[in-house]
Amino acid sequence: MNRSVIDLLLARRSPPIHELGDPAPSAEELDIILRAATRVPDHGMLTPWRFILYRGEARERVGQLLADLAEKREGPLSEERRKQELTRFSRAPLVIGVISSPKESRKIPQWEMFLSGGMVAMNLIIAANAMGYRTHMITNWYSDDEEGRRLLGLAPHERVIGFVHIGTHPGGTPDRPRPDVASLVSEYTGPQEG
Repeated sequence: MNRSVIDLLLARRSPPIHELGDPAPSAEELDIILRAATRVPDHGMLTPWRFILYRGEARERVGQLLADLAEKREGPLSEERRKQELTRFSRAPLVIGVISSPKESRKIPQWEMFLSGGMVAMNLIIAANAMGYRTHMITNWYSDDEEGRRLLGLAPHERVIGFVHIGTHPGGTPDRPRPDVASLVSEYTGPQEG
């Protein structure tokens, strides 16, 4: 048994995004993280997902675009609300968009392709944590907005699985209540009654 992997999974937490600082993964580390992320079940070998990297000045450009879109949708924004949108992608040194990019298939349903992308996101999170970085994944309002998705670099047929914010964290993130696993498990006894 690889106890270190189990320990990593049992200890994984999501620190607040604004607490994630430099450094972000190097180019070599990022390559390893992304390669590990893609080692998931992918029925039909369709690769129905992709990544968008938001780093450097691009994070501020995205913030400006989101602030402008929020104002278009909501009307004039308060200074606090505008700052919230301006900093959406600049709170952590690296944000990786995990994008569902389904392919045409008669055999594999779209929901299965989306789930494969969810596994990519989780592998990405685990790999980054294993390399000593910390992560926090969110979606937010712009993920469910057609214009928001376009501004973030998605094609019309694509959807956001999650935006994984990555950086260095000093530690000390308190744990949150976790589910009682026993209450989630049942033995199969036959079909459910109507």
